[in-house]
Amino acid sequence: MQAEVLAGELPGQASKTIEAAIPSFAVIVPTLNAGPAWTTWLAALAQQDLRPQRVLVIDSSSDDDTVAQARAAGHEAHVIARSTFNHGATRQLAAHLMHDVDVLVYMTQDAILASPDALRMLVCGFRDRTLGAAFGRQLPRLNAAPIEAHARLFNYPASSHRVLASEAKNWGIKAPFLSNSFAAYRREALLGVGGFPSHTIQSEDMFAGARLLQGGWNLAYVAESPVYHSHDYDVRQEFQRYFDIGVFHSNEPWIRDSFGRARGEGLKFVRSEMHHLLRNSPAQIPAACMHTVAKVLGFALGLRQQRLPRALRRRLSMQKYFWDAPAPEPATEPQAEMHHVRSA
Repeated sequence: MQAEVLAGELPGQASKTIEAAIPSFAVIVPTLNAGPAWTTWLAALAQQDLRPQRVLVIDSSSDDDTVAQARAAGHEAHVIARSTFNHGATRQLAAHLMHDVDVLVYMTQDAILASPDALRMLVCGFRDRTLGAAFGRQLPRLNAAPIEAHARLFNYPASSHRVLASEAKNWGIKAPFLSNSFAAYRREALLGVGGFPSHTIQSEDMFAGARLLQGGWNLAYVAESPVYHSHDYDVRQEFQRYFDIGVFHSNEPWIRDSFGRARGEGLKFVRSEMHHLLRNSPAQIPAACMHTVAKVLGFALGLRQQRLPRALRRRLSMQKYFWDAPAPEPATEPQAEMHHVRSA
């Protein structure tokens, strides 16, 4: 497995990369009632030492002042009907709206840029013309509980790496992993492989990552580009989240068929979590065990979701809106097409 420290270029391409200009880029953030933390999000963006050419807030008809604050900060806001939001289609709409930039940086409203150079470190890697997408490091919130903190520290380590398209199968299911909480895409590459799916319960980022690798593009994890982003899920929410992950893989079996399974990553995570809690919070070990059981059961049921009544699937899911839309047939091959969402 090749895991190189990201320095903006692949081996043998340093001189070409250094001479290349930093590409133009836009920051895109879907929002819904962003709340008090929105002020912090906007302030962190304003403190970046490399400013985006455009900032697009694509808002699902918020009831609060999310849109007003964004516009007051000088950013663009595009409002859609709340019923039309979908993790894939809404981000695909944004990709079409941002037609005059080279790189699209997607964030979520609860991911706070953690250093003034976070955007620069993420975007500079795209001077390498073989890079299709990259994602930054997610640090636990400052007040994160031990279980919540460990999940981020395990999944987003301190060392950067690249996944080369030619070696993607060596990484298994980790190969196409991206996180749209903080990820950047070369626009031409993303649209060239069909973009985000129009109807997905979640994991539109992994879907796009898989397409990019199959299209010959490389991916990168940039540990030097951090955001604060974590969630304190209870056991029920953990079950729902992993049920939805299972549903995604049930609907998109070509991804696991192409790249393989987790290859023991779940067991590695549990061992790491137990070690972390033994050192930092032994009293949380029973709760961590309950979370693990919830994840396993949720994922297993999600993979078998076609055997369940649709009403039950909706109850078990975190993304309720997904089940209110017409259900497509499960895909066996990725479909290369562009998708739009209706604007309010």
